[in-house]
Amino acid sequence: MLYMKNYFEPHKKTLAVILGGGRGTRLHPLTEQRSKPAVPLAGKYRLVDIPISNCLNSRINKIYVLTQFNSASLNRHVKNSYHFDLFSKGFVDILAAEQTFDSVEWYQGTADAVRQSFGHFDSVANHDFILILSGDQLYQMDYKKLLDNHIEKGADLTIATIPVNAEDATGFGIMKTNEEGTITSFVEKPSHDELGEWSSNTGEKMQGQGRNYLASMGIYLFNKKVLKELLFEHEGADFGQNIIPESIKTHKVNSYQFEGYWTDIGTIKSFHDANLDLAKIMPEFNLYDNSNPIYTHARMLPPAKVVGTTLENVVLSDGAIVHASRIENSVIGIRTRIGISSTISNSYIMGSDYYETIDVIERNVQVGIPPIGVGERCHINNSILDKNIRIGNDVSIHGGPHLQDTETDAYKIVDGIVVVKKGAIIPNGTIIGGS
Repeated sequence: MLYMKNYFEPHKKTLAVILGGGRGTRLHPLTEQRSKPAVPLAGKYRLVDIPISNCLNSRINKIYVLTQFNSASLNRHVKNSYHFDLFSKGFVDILAAEQTFDSVEWYQGTADAVRQSFGHFDSVANHDFILILSGDQLYQMDYKKLLDNHIEKGADLTIATIPVNAEDATGFGIMKTNEEGTITSFVEKPSHDELGEWSSNTGEKMQGQGRNYLASMGIYLFNKKVLKELLFEHEGADFGQNIIPESIKTHKVNSYQFEGYWTDIGTIKSFHDANLDLAKIMPEFNLYDNSNPIYTHARMLPPAKVVGTTLENVVLSDGAIVHASRIENSVIGIRTRIGISSTISNSYIMGSDYYETIDVIERNVQVGIPPIGVGERCHINNSILDKNIRIGNDVSIHGGPHLQDTETDAYKIVDGIVVVKKGAIIPNGTIIGGS
């Protein structure tokens, strides 16, 4: 189906579907009490804010978020954050897995989630395109350009791809394209020995960086009729493993090459790295772009307050109260409290959901419960502190490659990163990872 741009704006005919993922085991324990899209990002956002903001900045305002695990906090966040006036016809709705007469099973994969929810999509009038997005990626993309490319190429399906080098290619689904940018074949996570036959013409700039392979970004733009046909003619549960390989055999599948910053936040290490990158002088991801703002819940919080602290490469969120001696290469979340003479480095502190009153703090201290936040004379390095944690005084937490993966009731060590669990209490004088 071809459209004349002068008479039609394709974003108005597009429905976006954000996949919330499954149990999020690779992000555990951050997903222990919340779904993956609800994990806090950059001190004040949630992961789901990224694809939603990309949609809104691209003027796509009909958005579903599919989820089935620990969806309560995600529901609250979406409900409190995204409101449209009565005349816009826009919405951001959560679709949790549900039993119906047609299906009594939970989502079995990405394609199955879309298949089971398709009745809801059919009830939304006047759309010809369905944009499938992931809820755990960090990037900024103008989907209008993706739509224009899709229409100009006359594609049934367009897959957003990003050039990667040989080392990274083994961790992705790799596409092979012809001179017109049509995808001719696909392989899931090829071995190094297989890579020789999977290089594509990614352009002079990308090839100069050794990025000769086109990796799937997990972003798919379907003609609605084509998606419905593929989902209900094939029983495959996943897009990457089942639907995409089948579609390449029978339909015109186009590659849309993206060359901006993009990272998949699927593991504790990638999550930690992506957040700390935001504290650099020139981060890869631009939070300060006037034309592409990141939307989230608008909280009525006071400005951050800093007393006697040296700050170097720090993202400091609203409502923080900081008395630390030094903070470097770190992200400090909303309402974070840090006591005097403490040092924070290479860490992400997510903050808290509320402030404790002085009376409550005094009563808790009398029975040995530290206040919410980080206490006095603490040393925190290479860590992630989830929300509402209570770190006592004189606590030392030092993550690093010297630590083996382990888990306790209060924290988990993954790839050398110490993750203190949501609401955990770390008593005075505790040492984790060496002094």
